[in-house]
Amino acid sequence: MPAIALKADVIAPSDETAAAAEIVEKFLVASMVPDPETAARYIAEPLKLTFTGGRKFSHPRESTAFNARRYKWVKKAMERSDVVPGRGETIVYNIGTLYGEWPDGTPFEGNRYVDRFVVRGGKIVQMDVWNDSAERLLTRSGIEA
Repeated sequence: MPAIALKADVIAPSDETAAAAEIVEKFLVASMVPDPETAARYIAEPLKLTFTGGRKFSHPRESTAFNARRYKWVKKAMERSDVVPGRGETIVYNIGTLYGEWPDGTPFEGNRYVDRFVVRGGKIVQMDVWNDSAERLLTRSGIEA
């Protein structure tokens, strides 16, 4: 006898999901200054923050210090946020491109990124970061992989 497919619950967007998207945007704006202490107002400590390459951090000051070694400066051109309501949490995907300068002063732009946030109780509890920086650095080094 074939398994019976059950209908999944659909959770509609709400004021809470809109607030989660706003929290994420405020966090990202503060992070770009960079002002990790203002960014920390929007997180629950310890934050579960996984950066590119699987690097683990627990506070915005740690990711700010990492970016200070990776870039001379970097900013985000935020294109959109996709919001996924859930039970007791909201997932926010912020998508766009990075622009700035590499440590040697060479400018860059159009570097794609996706940041995934989990927001619970009005605070960011988890953030996962992906971008094309490593691919761009390989290309700059003459490595076409």
